[in-house]
Amino acid sequence: MTVDRGPWYRIPVMYAIIETGGKQMRVAEGDIIRTDLVDAEAGADVTFDRVVLASTGSDVKVGAPLVSGATVSGTVLRQAKDKKILVFRYKPKKRVRKLNGHRQRFAEVKITKISL
Repeated sequence: MTVDRGPWYRIPVMYAIIETGGKQMRVAEGDIIRTDLVDAEAGADVTFDRVVLASTGSDVKVGAPLVSGATVSGTVLRQAKDKKILVFRYKPKKRVRKLNGHRQRFAEVKITKISL
């Protein structure tokens, strides 16, 4: 993938697809991603070693199932809770009602380095 900066030149972008929290995300250096809760304090460094695909512009490495030796490093910016969602279940005509609230915990991570 390249970033188009006019008709004169293109800048190749290094990116990777990582797997974290049961989900896959496309990340590049400098991106801020929101993942499930990570076991680290704010300001600590984390490493994602489950890299499914890595690209350096023209060269693409696809793992089977993971790219060997590839890691993605990042810094935890904050850990917080998302907005509350309400889960309302009921059975019509039976006077059965149940209301639950849920706030998903997450961590914001800034991607600092992709190494292959």
